[in-house]
Amino acid sequence: MTFRKVLCCLPVLGLCLAAPPARAQSSSLYGEAGQRRPLRLSDSSWYYLEPEPPRAIQKYDLVTVIVKEATQFVSEGEINRRTQSNVDARLRDWIKLDGTDITPAPQTSGDPRARASLDSQIRTQSELETRDGLQFRITATVVDIRPNGLLVLEAHKRTKVNNEESIQILSGIVRPEDVLPNNTVLSERIAELRIDKKEAGHIRDAYRRGWLIKWLDKVRPF
Repeated sequence: MTFRKVLCCLPVLGLCLAAPPARAQSSSLYGEAGQRRPLRLSDSSWYYLEPEPPRAIQKYDLVTVIVKEATQFVSEGEINRRTQSNVDARLRDWIKLDGTDITPAPQTSGDPRARASLDSQIRTQSELETRDGLQFRITATVVDIRPNGLLVLEAHKRTKVNNEESIQILSGIVRPEDVLPNNTVLSERIAELRIDKKEAGHIRDAYRRGWLIKWLDKVRPF
């Protein structure tokens, strides 16, 4: 290569060295990849609303408890028992009292003898399946806040329509973070949960057991 050709190539080489590194064209609306800010919903959405911070629950505040309890119990059992026994007893010697003496008493009619045979068989097969469900809503009061922050809830509700009366009582312990932003909590989140539901009135009297039926169910004489 001649000296003149070298001088002609020097400007081109200088432009290549001074030019920035080549990058592919970007069509992103958020700018260049190295200059983009962290993507946040508050910066990219026109409908975003900043949620309100959760309010600290104080003593005597009200919390709505959504009770939805369901239980299922399945039990199966089978008993097969057979008993067989034979008895053959004979009285060979006996005694009699003669004044103050005890003498043998001969068996003139033969030795008394008893024979018995017992053959019993018991077979029992049982199957039990129960399903219970309870669902309602009740507003509870925060009656206490323990040193570790747990909330103690207690609720009482009484409804009376004509002669029909329904009483619902609930108590338990729940963590503050389990209370949803809409001030509700699920019953499955409550520890030491206790629910008492009582009814009174004509409907209750229709299926209520009397004291005699209760005693028969307990004793089961037959």
